[in-house]
Formats: sequence, structure tokens, C-alpha cells
Amino acid sequence: MNKEKIIEVLKYEGRPMKTGEIAEKLGVDTKLVSKLIKDLKNEGKVESPKRCYYSIKEGES
Repeated sequence: MNKEKIIEVLKYEGRPMKTGEIAEKLGVDTKLVSKLIKDLKNEGKVESPKRCYYSIKEGES
């Protein structure tokens, strides 16, 4: 399980998603997704358009 999988899910869905939804789609633990989302936010690849929801940052592909 890596950060690229999270990005793939967010791109495929095309909408902001909660960590629990992402974890369910990937079949992994929500805590793992939360940790990786935090890393992705620090890298500037993911943003949080509203509380507890995450999406691909504009300009990322």
C-alpha cells in the first residue's frame, strides 16, 4: 500500500473523499490511509476542501 494508490482512487472518483471511504475502496485500515494522507498533504499533492474530506490538489496529475 502506497501513496500512489490513494492518488489513483481520488483521481478515479473525481470528488473529495473521507479517509474511511478511501480505505474501504483500497481494502486497508483507515489509520494507514490517514497517515499517508498527512504525508501527501505535506508534499502538496492533496488538499482538504472541507473538514475531513480530501482531494487531489489542483494542478496535480
